[in-house]
Amino acid sequence: MEKEKILVMGIGNDILTDDGIGPKLIGDLVKMGLPAEVSFKTVAVGGLELLEDISGYTRIFMIDAIKTAGGRPGNVYFLSPDDFRASMHISNLHDISFITALELGKKLNYELPSEILIIAVEISEDLEFSETLSPALQKQYPGILSKVYKFLLEALMYQNTHSHN
Repeated sequence: MEKEKILVMGIGNDILTDDGIGPKLIGDLVKMGLPAEVSFKTVAVGGLELLEDISGYTRIFMIDAIKTAGGRPGNVYFLSPDDFRASMHISNLHDISFITALELGKKLNYELPSEILIIAVEISEDLEFSETLSPALQKQYPGILSKVYKFLLEALMYQNTHSHN
C-alpha cells in the first residue's frame, strides 16, 4: 500500500480577529506531536488557489472559521464537503468557493485527496483588524485546541487500523 500523505491546513487571515483561528491552531498543533506522515500548512485564501495546495495528498483536514445562525463562539464542528452542499445554513466565503473549486478540480483531473474533513470553529468577529482573537474565542481557545488535537489523533489512529468511509 502506498504511504499516505496527510495535510492539516489552517485557512484564514490572522489579522482579521477570529478569522485567524485556523492558522493559530496550526501553529500550536505543529508543536503537539502528530504522526510523521502529517504535513502542516496555513493559507489565507479559499477557492481555486487551494487546489494546488491540496493536490497530491491522500487525506486532508482543513481548519477554518465559520459563522452559523445562533452558533456559539468556540463550538467545533467536524464536517465533510457534502455537509456544505446539503446545507444552506452554513455561509462562509471560504466554504462556498472551496466546494466550487473541488468540483472544478475533479473536472480538471487534479489528484485530489480521497478524504477531506473540515474542522470548522464557530467565531464571533471576522471583520475587525486585529492579530488577537476576540475575548469570547480567546477564552475558549484551550478547549478548542484540545478538541481539534484529540479529533486529529483519533482520526489518524482509526485510519491506521480500519478503512474509513
